[in-house]
Amino acid sequence: MAMASKVTTLRSLATAVRIATRPGGPSLVERAQAVPRLVRAVRSGEYTGTSVGRLLMMLGAAGYLVSPVDLLPEGILGAFGLADDAVVGSWLAAELVTETEAFLEWERSTGRGSGHGAGGAAGGAAVPGEVVDDGARGGSTSPRA
Repeated sequence: MAMASKVTTLRSLATAVRIATRPGGPSLVERAQAVPRLVRAVRSGEYTGTSVGRLLMMLGAAGYLVSPVDLLPEGILGAFGLADDAVVGSWLAAELVTETEAFLEWERSTGRGSGHGAGGAAGGAAVPGEVVDDGARGGSTSPRA
């Protein structure tokens, strides 16, 4: 593998880790729950931040990682056989973080989504102990747990 390709892969993985672990960012569970919504929104044309082709590439990468077929077999090449898996896995992790980050931000900015993260109870479901501003009643109420 060329040195430039290794550096690019490591840089994108480092960026993904930095984004995924920043304080106040979406959790791994929130990101995983966002993936089916992302796919539906892209397929319906509502979300244009990514393409069906990119989603298919991500699906292909996940399939490659779990497939017994391998371009560089570990059984013959030992640790060197893990290089292709590492590159594909790094790319997939970086893409998942990047795509879910952008999608969750889009959901928050458009008022869509599950209501998790910075948007609070945007989806209408109150979190026990959270103060909810109900404009129809003209006041704030605190839901009971």
